[in-house]
Amino acid sequence: QVQLQESGPGLVKPSQTLSLTCTVSGDSITTNYYYWSWIRQPPGKGLEWMGAVGYSGKTYYSPSLNRRTSIYRDTSKNQFTLKLNSVTPEDPAVYFCARGRSYGSPDRDEYDYWGQGTQVTVSS
Repeated sequence: QVQLQESGPGLVKPSQTLSLTCTVSGDSITTNYYYWSWIRQPPGKGLEWMGAVGYSGKTYYSPSLNRRTSIYRDTSKNQFTLKLNSVTPEDPAVYFCARGRSYGSPDRDEYDYWGQGTQVTVSS
């Protein structure tokens, strides 16, 4: 059984960097043809795909967040990490990590395993 678990601070100050880590068990993040995504859901809104790291280590980002987003992976720990720079009052959301055979879609059905999600608040 594949499991994903998000971890990181639930509260970030404006202009700071948000860092969240997804720890994967039951599969390797280097398994061929899988992509490991970060997806968020702001209050009252739909899912927003933010970016992904693929099985080869290549990264992909949403054009709307590209300048503020970085994704790294640590294969020794089977983890991948999201960094979102310069957080604003538009960034509070539940942040999810998920596995899929593709990337870029906000459609929940495109991903077969999800983390439980972690709530992030932005406040000074």
